[in-house]
Amino acid sequence: MATEMNKTYNPSEIEDRLYKKWMDKKYFHAEVDRSKKPFTIVMPPPNITGQLHMGHALDNTLQDILIRFKRMQGYNALWQPGTDHASIATEVKVTNKLKEEGIDKEELGREGFLKRTWEWKEEYGGRIVSQLKKLGSSADWDRERFTMDEGCSKAVQEVFIRLYEKGYIYQGSRIINWCPVCQTSISDAEVEYEDQAGHFWHINYPIVGTDKCIEIATTRPETMLGDTAIAVHPDDERYKDLVGKMVLLPIVNKEIPIVADSYVDKEFGTGAVKITPAHDPNDFEVGKRHNLEEINILNDDGTINENGGKFAGMDRYEARKAIVKELEEEGYLVRIEAHEHNVGTHDRCHTTVEPMVKKQWFVKMSEMAKPAIEAVKNGDLRFVPGHFDRTYLHWLENIRDWCISRQLWWGHRIPAYYCDECGEIVVAKEMPSVCPKCGCTHFTQDEDTLDTWFSSALWPFSTLGWPEKTEDLDYFYPTNVLVTGYDIIFFWVIRMVFSGYEQTGKCPFSDVLIHGLVRDEQGRKMSKSLGNGIDPLEIIEQYGADALRLTLVTGNAPGNDMRYSEKKIIASRNFANKVWNASRFMLMNIEKADLSNVSLADLTPADKWILSKANSLVKEVTDNMEKYDFGVAVAKLNDFIWEEFCDWYIEMVKPRLYNEEDTTKAAALFTLKKVLTISLKLLHPYMPFITEEIFCSLQDEEESIMVSEWPVFEEEFDFKAEENEVEMIKNAVRNIRNLRADMNVPPSKKASVYVVSEKEEVRRVFEDSKVFFATLGYASEVHVQADKAGIAEDAVSTVIPDAVIYMPFAELVDVEKEIARLEKEAGRLEGEIKRAKGMLSNEKFVSKAPAAKVEAEKEKLEKYTAMAAQVAERLSQLKK
Repeated sequence: MATEMNKTYNPSEIEDRLYKKWMDKKYFHAEVDRSKKPFTIVMPPPNITGQLHMGHALDNTLQDILIRFKRMQGYNALWQPGTDHASIATEVKVTNKLKEEGIDKEELGREGFLKRTWEWKEEYGGRIVSQLKKLGSSADWDRERFTMDEGCSKAVQEVFIRLYEKGYIYQGSRIINWCPVCQTSISDAEVEYEDQAGHFWHINYPIVGTDKCIEIATTRPETMLGDTAIAVHPDDERYKDLVGKMVLLPIVNKEIPIVADSYVDKEFGTGAVKITPAHDPNDFEVGKRHNLEEINILNDDGTINENGGKFAGMDRYEARKAIVKELEEEGYLVRIEAHEHNVGTHDRCHTTVEPMVKKQWFVKMSEMAKPAIEAVKNGDLRFVPGHFDRTYLHWLENIRDWCISRQLWWGHRIPAYYCDECGEIVVAKEMPSVCPKCGCTHFTQDEDTLDTWFSSALWPFSTLGWPEKTEDLDYFYPTNVLVTGYDIIFFWVIRMVFSGYEQTGKCPFSDVLIHGLVRDEQGRKMSKSLGNGIDPLEIIEQYGADALRLTLVTGNAPGNDMRYSEKKIIASRNFANKVWNASRFMLMNIEKADLSNVSLADLTPADKWILSKANSLVKEVTDNMEKYDFGVAVAKLNDFIWEEFCDWYIEMVKPRLYNEEDTTKAAALFTLKKVLTISLKLLHPYMPFITEEIFCSLQDEEESIMVSEWPVFEEEFDFKAEENEVEMIKNAVRNIRNLRADMNVPPSKKASVYVVSEKEEVRRVFEDSKVFFATLGYASEVHVQADKAGIAEDAVSTVIPDAVIYMPFAELVDVEKEIARLEKEAGRLEGEIKRAKGMLSNEKFVSKAPAAKVEAEKEKLEKYTAMAAQVAERLSQLKK
């Protein structure tokens, strides 16, 4: 039984209530059920420090659309949620909070700091989860995980030990990203590249034993303190004779060799480059190939160390100025040129990152990358859109060993123990009792923690109970789809893929759906510095979660960025209002007839037309959603609901509903209810709240649209003939409306409409549709005939295929009033033409006014002249 709906749609009145209902009913929860096919997605875990932003909103909206769709299709759908401990971000937040309290992190000690961090996590860590709920996310919150919970921590430890025992994890000195402010190594994912204004310093390095020099250019003069070679390309004729010779390193006054290496671009700059293996990733590789010394010239805080000689103790930028000054004084500086270049900064503190050779823990990547590469090549892993596989493969095929240790306290501590006596390293789940090498019983655990990405790389299977052989893991893994932005393909997707293969022998998901960024109206990336960020929670409060979700997916195509604007959110809210009002109209009329006995035979052509259109829509939308074309699917839904259903069909059936004698009223209401129900179900994944509220008001057979069945194409509602018939009527209505608009005839002015066609079938169609055709065509009466008999000679006409529509001119227009109106308009236009001509004939105006102003007057004159000609022609016709 239908229930009454509020007069106006107010999302704030329904959203929290409906979300609570869904949670209480456990609609989001999934348990192993072997009678059903599973469908699993894992939520990219947001940081516990996070505040919901538009990127989160888009990412989670797309996942929610997908999981709601699959749930309605009958899958045992699991959306596995959770949060990430975010080592650096959390440590920075807690450290700053302690500073505000006057507490020094070091004085507090590791255990004290971790206690405070867990307290902070309990207080603030769940904030983003509650915000995701406001968005309508139907994740299985009963299964919520945290990357540092007991199960995930056990998985991390297990993987570390396995990889170490296999020889894939090792400790060594290699080049890494170092943040001098946070004083930790950081991953590539935490390095943001930004264009910065800088310089190229051109410096002469004297060639030993000659009076010649070799010129190089650098953006970081201070690193020359650690230079150990000059490199040139092996095929560069300019330097062939110099390979093997020595140059004198300016200021340091140390001889270093000239080496030949194909890494050098002989077309760039002078074709000679300085090699500083300890402070540049490419130089590090060159150094390995030529057995060059690695000289680290920096302390952890970014000051110059003892290897910098007289510059020791200086800040890196202070040392740069001093070195440049000395180079100039000693005649080594050739020139300085301005140069804008890409500089890596730490995404947390925005400090310029220093590449440094440090002793760290690494994962060997060469072998683990192979199955991840093969997965894309053999089709086990598919990217949507497909071109992202090139990005994925390029990164994997050029992969470097992964630095996994971090100089932080918050995170998974590395399970490596050092013998206090002999230094033997023991990797184990617990501190060993005795050293296997020297028998000592005292050990110290490694101080470092693991890179946050190490734990999130295990997310698809650690959240399902791995390393235990759980029923959940067996049933829900591998997962089906991963939804993520294109900015973390390398960092997270790749790590999950190679970790999945290494630990479970399976690819962790079959599809990766890539989305773009949400940009502002001008196409700029949202950022604090630009002040153009939009708070999704404020949008939800003002317009509702459904309007935000619809906005984020409208026009959205996989892999492409989208622009957010207030205009779009208002359009989404207006659409919600349209759906609400159409539903209220139907509910207000539904009690007027018994729908239980309506059969196909009772349906009119208009009913069959809209049912057939809705039936085709089911097939198209389902197909689009299976292909992840959510933006295309929702555009079709919007067009169908707004135009076909609301603007056409509802207007078509109003005369039947308002006529107590009409015997087709029940058929109209049956059709309204069926088409609205189909539309709501197709719309539900996009706009879950409004569709649930209307659905539960519309019927009481099912308690929630969330657990109702997804619509399927039904052969019995495939009415192609009736579709063609009604499209003919619509075509005639459009032409009538256009003709009336051209003549400025208001909708309130009714006129006789004559449909003339030699074809009996066409006449039958218009006869059968007279009731709604008259309403839609603003007709006082409709005549359907085979010839022009009885039609006034002054009738205006419009042509459609196989028919001509006539309307008597005198019924459309009061001739005397129209002549008076047009004569007044002609006078006005004559005045405008005279004024424009006067200005354009004024030499002072033409010579002194801005060119745009003069051009505007010319355009006005042209426009008014054309309008005056049209008015004159119309007057001429009327006066005849």
